[in-house]
Amino acid sequence: MENILEIKTVADYFKWRSAKPSHPLIGILDFGKENALPDYSFDGLKFDCYAIFLKDAKNCKLKYGGGDYDFDEGSMVFLGPGQQVGLTYDPDYVPKGYALIFHPDLLLGSELSRKMNEYNFFSYSVKEALHLSERERGLILSVLDKIQYELEQNLDKHSKKLIVSNIELLLDYCLRFYDRQFLTREVPHQSSLSKFDSLLRDYLTSEKPQKYGLPSVGYFADQLHLSSNYFGDLVKKETGKSAQEYIRAKMIDVAKEKVFDPNKSVSEIAYELGFKYPQHFSRLFKQQVGHSPKEFRSLN
Repeated sequence: MENILEIKTVADYFKWRSAKPSHPLIGILDFGKENALPDYSFDGLKFDCYAIFLKDAKNCKLKYGGGDYDFDEGSMVFLGPGQQVGLTYDPDYVPKGYALIFHPDLLLGSELSRKMNEYNFFSYSVKEALHLSERERGLILSVLDKIQYELEQNLDKHSKKLIVSNIELLLDYCLRFYDRQFLTREVPHQSSLSKFDSLLRDYLTSEKPQKYGLPSVGYFADQLHLSSNYFGDLVKKETGKSAQEYIRAKMIDVAKEKVFDPNKSVSEIAYELGFKYPQHFSRLFKQQVGHSPKEFRSLN
């Protein structure tokens, strides 16, 4: 059985790195300044906190979903509460980089607490790391410096607001940098989208809908070895539609072709596309096309 360390608090993570945080709900570790290496007896970590890592060292791999991922220097990884990663180290591994760990309780009562679900990258797969340019890395480090400055001061009534505001600034920068990454890695993403199109078409024109039901975002994300959120954001950036909207539009295109077959009833078409109830299919068709299937057939 894997030996997994549960990181329930900021202190738990710091203890694993043989360090102590100055604040119970947030801490920054500069791995280059820490003399002690992490406890190698654990196979992985499970987080109840938010964790952001800026990797500057080579020869450290993270395991996620059965795969090993070795990141370029200057890449960032984001983990949200409930996520688990495995760890492997090469013999010549020397820690270098930074970790920002903060507990969800730090954000209670703040505007950031209410908008954390906007930062989808906390639920991306580890292999979908953010790759930074040198200038972007400098911006991230400057914000970490501001947070560290606040942690080194005597806490006052302004401390929490300033710390949380800088976390929000950091996350907003990362959101922007991910948008840039979606654009600059356009060719691989277009390849993923073309594969998605092909998989979706194959699914809709096979017997899979009758066996497995309506096509889902999660199914195609798994087929492309992407997390659902990363896949959804990729489709949104490239097409302007959510992944679910895109699937629905393609399904209606196939439905239109099937409606042209006079030998098929609307009920047969509905079941072929994975609908349990024909009336649900007819309702969606009318919403998308402006006519019921029978009306559409008669118009053409």
